[in-house]
Amino acid sequence: MTNRATSFGAVAAAYERFRPGYPDQLVDLVLDYTGRPVRTALEIGAGTGKATRAFAGHGIAVTATDPDAAMLAELRRHVPETVTVRQATLEQLEQLDDPNQARGFDLIFAAAALHWTDQATRWSRIARLLSDTGVFASFGGPMDLADPDLDDAVAQITRPYLGGDHHIPAPDGTAADSAMQWPGSELLTVSGFIDIRQETIAREIPMSREDFIGHLGTISAYLQLTDDDRAAVFAQIGAVLPEQVALRADLIIHLARRALRSAN
Repeated sequence: MTNRATSFGAVAAAYERFRPGYPDQLVDLVLDYTGRPVRTALEIGAGTGKATRAFAGHGIAVTATDPDAAMLAELRRHVPETVTVRQATLEQLEQLDDPNQARGFDLIFAAAALHWTDQATRWSRIARLLSDTGVFASFGGPMDLADPDLDDAVAQITRPYLGGDHHIPAPDGTAADSAMQWPGSELLTVSGFIDIRQETIAREIPMSREDFIGHLGTISAYLQLTDDDRAAVFAQIGAVLPEQVALRADLIIHLARRALRSAN
């Protein structure tokens, strides 16, 4: 997993170009859940800042973190100067000299990045970084061709190269058709969080054939292929797709509040 987690920097510009951003509807949903003003936020695995700018655009002082220097260099080109940028994994964050940490962040969020963190310690670390009434939000979801026949045709092409599909399975083994998806399923089993909720924002994004293939080129499973194999699989995919496609990209949002610390 380490190689996949650190493979994005080589395609940072493509990641920025081909990955979809996040709608205001998402930010509104998260802020409505908090039920109080959110002044500070910490982002885990910010990448090129797609989610960073969505929350910073609502006047929130965001600290954007990512372990990849190339991704953060691209992020700096697109986010406002009010964003604080730190190169770090979640596991390194407690070592940062950040004045916001003295009282904890009002909000911590991860956009399709939480699966890269350490399962054994992520929740305790997040809880320590949150304020007494802080909120955690995770959002993302599979992105596939909306046309099931086209999606199946692409899957048949890619399976021999990827040994399956390109989706990363839930770290806790939660089935893809489970009513409560990961990480909500994992949150339900740990202490320190309450009021765990799952919401969905339906999205369908039109794309050209070339942009869809460009999008695939930013997915870690494809980045692990050799240059020759990647070129071969993309050529085969291009041959079966029409000039315009639609991407099914529903956002699955998980929300939780940090439980109040014991007075003892």
